[in-house]
Amino acid sequence: MKKKLFLSLLVSAVTVALASPAFAADEYNVVNGVTLAGQPLGMHGVDPVSMFGGSEPQIGDAAHTSQHDGVDYYFASSEAQQRFDAAPEAYLPQFGGFCAFGIYVGKKLDGDVRYADIVDGKLYLFVNKAIFEKYLENKEEVIAGAYAKWPGIRAARVEDL
Repeated sequence: MKKKLFLSLLVSAVTVALASPAFAADEYNVVNGVTLAGQPLGMHGVDPVSMFGGSEPQIGDAAHTSQHDGVDYYFASSEAQQRFDAAPEAYLPQFGGFCAFGIYVGKKLDGDVRYADIVDGKLYLFVNKAIFEKYLENKEEVIAGAYAKWPGIRAARVEDL
């Protein structure tokens, strides 16, 4: 009996020790699971570079995958992947891909590429149409407030907010 308890505790301890920091910190919106490589997937598989093209966001292809800070991103083409690899910070959504309005009010809500805005070359995602419209009423206040709030909640677990 003691041996089974010891083994159970040992397995639990190893599991906790090997947990991915990206999952533990909840700094990135990776709510839809992991890639075949076992990495969390950013932006629900949508090509972040395509968000800056002025047309509809494009679904990425796993054949064109890049990793940034422990999160995988898919791209619609090798050219988009190369652009990202040269300057990832230029294409990544702000606040780890969480809804900017949610961050403004102290919550980590899912960011949806259908409700996005680019301000001063930075990508902001929003959870739904209603929240996006609320954001549009006072963009500057929401963005400034989200930046002020983000450092205090960046590493907080989603369920703790």
